[in-house]
Amino acid sequence: MQKNMENDLITKSIKRTIDQLGNSYGNTSLIKERDACGVGFIADTNNKPSHRVVIRALEALSSMEHRGGCGADRDSGDGSGVTTQIPWKLFRNQDPRIAKYSIDDKSIAVGMLFLPKNDATKYIEIIKWILEEEKVHLITIRDVPIISEVLGKQAYINQPIIKQVFLKIDKNLSEQQLDNVLFLLRKKIEKSISNTSLSSEKDFYVCSFSNKIIVYKGMVRSAVLGQFYQDLYHPDYESSFAIYHRRFSTNTMPKWPLAQPMRFIAHNGEINTLLGNLNWMRTRENLVKELYPNDRDKINNLFPIVNSENSDSANLDSSVELLLNSGFSPEKSLMVLIPEAYENQPALQYYPNIINFYNYYAPLQEAWDGPALVTFTDGYKVGATLDRNGLRPARYCITSENLLIVSSEAGVIEVPSDTVMKKGRLGPGQMIILDLVEKQVYENWEIKDKVASKKPYQEWLLNNRKVLHYQDHPDHNTISITDLLKLQTIFGYSLEDVELVIEQMAHQAKEPTFCMGDDTPLAVLSERPHLIYDYFKQRFAQVTNPAIDPIREKLVMSLAMYINIKGNLLNPNEESAEFIKLDSPVLNTNDLQNLISIVNSTKISTLFSLDNGHKSLSIAIDKICNDSKEAITNGNKLIILSDLNLIKNTNLAFIPPLLAVGAVHHYLIRNDIRHKVFIIVETAQCWSTHHFACLIGYGATAVCPYLAFETTRHWWNNPKTQSFMQRGKLIECSLNEAQENYKKAIETGLLKILSKMGISLLTSYHGAQIFEILGLNSDVVNLCFSGTTSRIGGLTLEELCREISNFYLLTSKENKNKLTNLGFVQYRPGGEYHINNPDMSKALHKAVRSYDKKEYKIYSDVLTKRPPTALRDLLKIESDRQPIALNEVEPVIEILKRFCTGGMSLGALSRETHETLAIAMNRIGAKSNSGEGGEDPLRFLTIEDINSEGQSAKFSHLKGLKNGDTANSAIKQIASGRFGVTPEYLVNASQLEIKIAQGAKPGEGGQLPGKKVSPYIASLRGCKPGVTLISPPPHHDIYSIEDLAQLIFDLHQINPKAPVSVKLVGEVGIGTIAAGVAKANADIIQISGHDGGTGASPLSSIKHAGGPWELGLTEVHQVLLENQLRERVLLRVDGGLRTGLDIILAALMGAEEFGFGTVAMIATGCIMARICHTNSCPVGVATQRKELRARYPGVPEALVNFFMFIAEETRENLAEMGYKSLDEIIGRTDLIQQDDNIKLAKTKNINLSSMLNMPIASKRREWLNSIGVHTNGLVLDDDILSSKDIQLAINENKEIEKHIRIVNTDRTVGARIAGHIALKYGNLGYLGNLKLNFYGSAGQSFAAFNIKGMAIRLIGEANDYVGKGMNGGKIVIVPPEDMNVEKEKQVIIGNTCLYGASGGTLFALGQAGERFAVRNSGAVAVIEGSGDHTCEYMTGGIVIILGNTGRNIAAGMTGGITYIFDADDSVPSRLNKETIKIQRVITKAGAKQLKKIIQDYIDETASSKAISILNTWEHSLPKFWQLVPAAEDDIPETNLFVENKVSASV
Repeated sequence: MQKNMENDLITKSIKRTIDQLGNSYGNTSLIKERDACGVGFIADTNNKPSHRVVIRALEALSSMEHRGGCGADRDSGDGSGVTTQIPWKLFRNQDPRIAKYSIDDKSIAVGMLFLPKNDATKYIEIIKWILEEEKVHLITIRDVPIISEVLGKQAYINQPIIKQVFLKIDKNLSEQQLDNVLFLLRKKIEKSISNTSLSSEKDFYVCSFSNKIIVYKGMVRSAVLGQFYQDLYHPDYESSFAIYHRRFSTNTMPKWPLAQPMRFIAHNGEINTLLGNLNWMRTRENLVKELYPNDRDKINNLFPIVNSENSDSANLDSSVELLLNSGFSPEKSLMVLIPEAYENQPALQYYPNIINFYNYYAPLQEAWDGPALVTFTDGYKVGATLDRNGLRPARYCITSENLLIVSSEAGVIEVPSDTVMKKGRLGPGQMIILDLVEKQVYENWEIKDKVASKKPYQEWLLNNRKVLHYQDHPDHNTISITDLLKLQTIFGYSLEDVELVIEQMAHQAKEPTFCMGDDTPLAVLSERPHLIYDYFKQRFAQVTNPAIDPIREKLVMSLAMYINIKGNLLNPNEESAEFIKLDSPVLNTNDLQNLISIVNSTKISTLFSLDNGHKSLSIAIDKICNDSKEAITNGNKLIILSDLNLIKNTNLAFIPPLLAVGAVHHYLIRNDIRHKVFIIVETAQCWSTHHFACLIGYGATAVCPYLAFETTRHWWNNPKTQSFMQRGKLIECSLNEAQENYKKAIETGLLKILSKMGISLLTSYHGAQIFEILGLNSDVVNLCFSGTTSRIGGLTLEELCREISNFYLLTSKENKNKLTNLGFVQYRPGGEYHINNPDMSKALHKAVRSYDKKEYKIYSDVLTKRPPTALRDLLKIESDRQPIALNEVEPVIEILKRFCTGGMSLGALSRETHETLAIAMNRIGAKSNSGEGGEDPLRFLTIEDINSEGQSAKFSHLKGLKNGDTANSAIKQIASGRFGVTPEYLVNASQLEIKIAQGAKPGEGGQLPGKKVSPYIASLRGCKPGVTLISPPPHHDIYSIEDLAQLIFDLHQINPKAPVSVKLVGEVGIGTIAAGVAKANADIIQISGHDGGTGASPLSSIKHAGGPWELGLTEVHQVLLENQLRERVLLRVDGGLRTGLDIILAALMGAEEFGFGTVAMIATGCIMARICHTNSCPVGVATQRKELRARYPGVPEALVNFFMFIAEETRENLAEMGYKSLDEIIGRTDLIQQDDNIKLAKTKNINLSSMLNMPIASKRREWLNSIGVHTNGLVLDDDILSSKDIQLAINENKEIEKHIRIVNTDRTVGARIAGHIALKYGNLGYLGNLKLNFYGSAGQSFAAFNIKGMAIRLIGEANDYVGKGMNGGKIVIVPPEDMNVEKEKQVIIGNTCLYGASGGTLFALGQAGERFAVRNSGAVAVIEGSGDHTCEYMTGGIVIILGNTGRNIAAGMTGGITYIFDADDSVPSRLNKETIKIQRVITKAGAKQLKKIIQDYIDETASSKAISILNTWEHSLPKFWQLVPAAEDDIPETNLFVENKVSASV
C-alpha cells in the first residue's frame, strides 16, 4: 500500500511538472514567504556590556510570544532570535586561542554559520580554502553549545549544524575598510558554495559575519531560544545591547535562515513593492561596477546583491548592507530606503535640510514601501525606524538606570515606575538611535537633520533639478470623427469604454461607480476580442500587509515620477541631482513635446506589418528591443514607445503597449542597461486606470494617452454635450477643464490601485509588476512579464497576434457613426455573455415562486449549458464509483446546513430584503450574513405575533411569515467600518466573520451613498442620516497577521462559543495567507471569487481585481494540507455559485460550506437592474426609498425553495457519482479532469493542472474532522468571572470593586465579562457597577467592547486597541503616582484606541498613538495628546485633546465634535478640512459641554494640565479649537444662531 502511494505521488509530481510547462509561476518565494512579528531592543545608554541586558532581552522576547506563530506541531516556533555585541568575555574564557588576542583588537571577527547536515565538513573545507586564498588567518572553529531536545518536531528535523568561525584580518585597516573586507569575504564564501554541486548548498547560511555583532536565532519559540543556545544564559555572555525578534510566518515549513534578526536589521512588517525593488536593485549592480572598474573580479562576488529566493526582510537587509559598505551610516541607509512622508509634514518647515535630503534621494532610490518597524545596528549604533504610514506599533522608554527600551509593545520589560524618565512612541516615519560611541540617545529630527546637513543637497538641487511644467491641453479636435471612430475600433474601444468610462471621468473627475459584480467570462474564455490588459488582475493586500486609504490618508501618497539623468545612488554628488521631476505620470501631447525638448530622447514606433503572418508580432517585439538598446548606445536617456500615426499607415498593426513596454523593460534588465534609460509610452490604447497601472507596473515612467484625450475633446465639442451643459443636466466646464477632469480621475484611480496593495508612492509601484496573469502562455510571460505568475497558461504570442487582428476585422463591420457596444459591462442582446441574463432570472423567478421543478430544470439548463465563463466550466467529473439510488444519499437538511448567504449589509439592501434572507436561512438551518451595517436588536428575538396572513405587527413590512421565524443573522460581520458592532450584536451571533476583503473590490473599503443612509440605517450604524459613509480599507486593527490574530482573539473573548471566520479573496499567494490565518486561530476561512456582487464599487475594481475562487480555493486547500493545518479550519467558498453542480465542483476542490450572494437576491425578487448604487431599485431590493421598498415582492418561502432545489440537485449529482454525502467528496480533485472536448475560441493552451494536481485525498481524510471553535485558553477574565461576588454583582445588578495585577500578555481584558453581561442584559440593561482596578502594563485590546455598568481603571500603561468597540461604561488610565515626569507628555496608550466605539467614556492621563477614535460613533474621550489620523471617519461622540496632535486630524469625520487645546496655533496646519470646519468655542453651550467633561476628567485623573486649564478658564477657552462636521452645525454647542433660538424659545 505504502509503495503504491509513493508511486502515485511520483507519477503525480511528474505530471504536474509536464502540465505546468506552459504556465509561469513567477518568483514563488515572494508569494510563499510572508511574515509579521514582534521586535525591539534593549540597550545600555552608557555602552556598558552586561549579562543583565541579554537576560532582559530574552524576557522581553518571551513577553511577545503572542505576536509570533508556531508550526503545525504547535511547538516549532516560526522563529526568534537576538543580535548582540560579540561576547568576547565568554569566548576568551572558553578558548585560549581566542584569549591570546586583545579584546580591543578590531581585526578579530566571528562568523555564525548554519551548515547543512549533509556534507558539513565539505562546507568547512571550502571556507578554509577561501580564507587561505584571501590571506585571512583562521583562529578556530567552535561548535555552538545547543540543546536540541527543546526543539519542536519540525524544527528538530530541519535543524542545521551550527558553528562559529573565528578569524583575523592581518591588515592595518580602518573600520570602514574592515567592514568592506568582511563583506566581500562573506559574499565570496556564499558565491563559491552556491556554485558547487553540493546537494544542499541552498541550506548554507551565514547568520552574521562581523567584528562587532553576532546573531543567535532559530526556528524556536521565544522561551526556548535561551534554552537551545546555552551561550545566552551563560553569565559571561555580556553585551551593552540586544535586538530581539519573534516571527509570525504564514508559511509553517521550517526555514532556519528566515528567523530574525537578519545581519543588520530585524524587521516587523511586509515590503509590498518587493518585486519592483528587486528589479531596480539588480539594475544598480552596474552602478557598483562603474564605481570600481579596476576591481571587477572582487566586485563580481557581490552579485546578486538581492535574491528573489529570499524573503523581503532578507532582501531589505542586503540592501542596507550594500549602503553601509558604501559609506552610508545605518540611519542614512534607512532614511533612503524607507523614507518618511515628508511632503505633507508641517513639522519639517523647521528642517529644510531634511526636505532637501529626501528630494535628492527620491529619484535615486524608490522606497521599499510597506508597513515596517525596523530595528537596526552596525555595532556602533542601535536604533529603530517606522514606516511612512505608522502601520506598526513602536513604544520606547528611557530610564534613570541608563536603559533605552524600544519594542512592539509597552510592558515587555518590567521597569520600576520611579526610574522612568520618558515614555514615548515612534510615529509614522520616525526614528530613534543610541550612538554607542557617543553614549547619547538621539531622536527623530535631530538624527535626520544631522544626516541631511552633511552634504549641500539644497545647492545641488537648485543648480540641477528641473520640474516638468505641465502644459494646457490642446484646445481643438485634431482628427475627424470618422478617423476617431476608426482608431477607437482598431485600438479596442467599445461604446461602453467611451460613454461609461472616458466621458464620465471627463464630466465628474472620478472613476465611474457600478454594482452587482462581474458576471462575464474571463478574457481568455470569452469569444470576444479583449485588450491585453484584461488578462491581468491587480493584486491587493490582505492579512499579511494592509491596504491603505487613498481618500483620507492621501497625504502619505504621491504620484511623482523622475527622469534621472546621471545619478548614482552609491556616490552622492552634485551630478546626481540632475533629474526631471514629473508630478504626474499622465502626460498630454503638449507635455510630451515639452519633455522631449529638455532631455535626450528617441521615439520608437510600435507599428508593424502583418506580412509575416502570426509570427509578425514576435518579430516586431524583437525589433523594438534592439532599437531600444541602440538608442541607449547613442546616449538617449528617454525612449518613447509610440503607436502614433496609425491612421496614416492603415496597412500596419501595432504592438499592444503593455507588451511593448514589458518586453523592452525586461530586455534592458537582461542586458544590464535598464538603469540608463527611462520609458514613456505614447499610445491610443490606454484610457482606464487599470491600463495606466499596468503600463507603469511593467516599467513605463509616464504615459501619454493621446486618443483618450482626443475622445474627451470630441465629447466636449459634441453639440449634445453643450446642450446638456446649458440645460443644467451636466455641470458646465471648459474644454481644458474636461481634459483636466479626465486626468484627475486617472490620478485618483491610480492612488486607489496603489493603496489597495498598501503602496504609497508611484515610484515604488513602478516596475513592481503587482499583478497576476490569467490567460497568457509562458512564452509571452517570459518575454514581456518575467516574474509575474500565470498559473493557467493561455494565449501564445502567435495567438495574441490573431487577437490583435480581430480588432481590425471589426473596422470593416463598424457602423461609421457609432462604436460597437460589446456589452462587457451591461447586458445587451448580442453582446458579451452575462451569467445573470434575463433568461436565467426569469426561469429562476418562475421556479422559486411555485416550487416548480420543471422550471428549475430550465433554470439549471440555462446555466449548465452556458458558454465557458468560469474556470470550472472547463472541468468534467470522472467518478470512480457506480451510481447509487437517491435514497442512499444524505438528506436535504444535511446539505442545507452548509449554505450561507453573502455578507450584504442592511443599507446596501433594503430592510425587507435583508430580513427576508435571514428568516429564510434560519428556517432551513442555514446561515445568513449581516454584512457590515449592524443589526436591529429586535431581530435577535423570535417573531411570535404572526397572524393568519403571515404578517407581524413588529415586522409589518414583511410578508409570508411563520410562527417561530427569526430575522437574526447567524453570521455577524465585523468589517473595517465597525458599523453597529456592539457587545450585544457580537454575543447574539452563531458565527463572527472578519471581512478582510470583498470579491468585487478587494483592498478597498465599502461605500454607502448618502441617499441610502435613512434615519433607520443611521440609527443602526451610529451616524448621521443623509451623509455618505465610506468604510476605511481594512488596516486599522488588521494590518498584519499578528494583528488579525489579535482581532480573532478579541472575538473569541467576547463570544467564546462562536466560530470566527475570516473572509479572503482569491489571488495568487492566498494559500500562504490562509496558512497564517489558520495559525492565527481562525475557525473558518472563506475564499471569495472576483465575481462577487457589490452594492457600489469603482468599475475598474469590479473588472480587474481579484481572482477566480477555483484557483484560490484549491491553493488554500493544498497549502493547508501540505502544512498540516487543514484540520484546524473549515473552508467556505463563495462567488457565482448558482447550481448543484457548482456545489459538487466546489466540494471536490476542498470547500465544506458554500456562500450565495447575487443569486439569493434574484431568488427573492431582484431583476438585475444594476442600479443598486443609485437608491432607485425598481423592486425594492436595494433601496431605502419607502415607496420603492413597498414594491418588494420577496417572501422567505421563495428563497427556501431555491435552496431546496440546490440541495436536491446536489443530492442527484452525488447519487450519479456513487457517493452518499458531500463529506466523502470534499477535496477529491482526483475525481475531476480538464475537459478536452471543450474548444475555446482563442487558445488551446489553457492548463488547469495547478488546480487539479493536489495531494491525494481519497485515503487519509482525518483533516475533515474539524477541531471546532478554537479557544483562547485560560484568560484573566475567566479568573475574574469565576469569583462568586462578581457573579452575584452581575446577576443581581449590584456594585463591587476588585484590584487586579495585569501584564502585557493579558490581552482583551474585560471583553469576556462584557459579553457575559450583554448576553444577559443587552447593551443597556445592566444596572449594577463592576469597578475593576488593574495595576501594571495591560496587553492589547484592554477593555475592548466595554459595556454599561463596567468601570475599568488602570494604573500603569496600555498597548494598542484600548476601548475597541466600547459601547458603555468607563475606562480610566493613569500612570503610577511615583513616576516623576510630566505625565501629560508621556505616551500611555497605543495605536487605534477607541476604534469603532459606540458609547462610554475614556479618560487617559497621557498621550495616545496613531488613529485615536477612528470610527467613534458615540464615546466621550479626553486625552493629553495624540498621533496622526485622530478622529478619522468619526461619526459621533466627543473627543477632547489637551495637548499636541499629529497630522490629518478629522479626515472623513462626519459626526460628533472634537475639541483641541492649541497653545501654539499648530492645529490648523494639521487638519484635514475636507469634511469639517474649524472654529473657536463660540457658544455658551459648547463651553459648558467642554468644561463639564474636563471637570469629570479631573475628578478621575487629577490631571495637572486639566486643572491648570480650568483654573485659568477665561484665558484657556480661547485656545480651544472646535472641529465641526456639517451634520453638527445646527446644534447649540456649535452654532450661535441655533443657541440663541433655543434660548429664546425657552
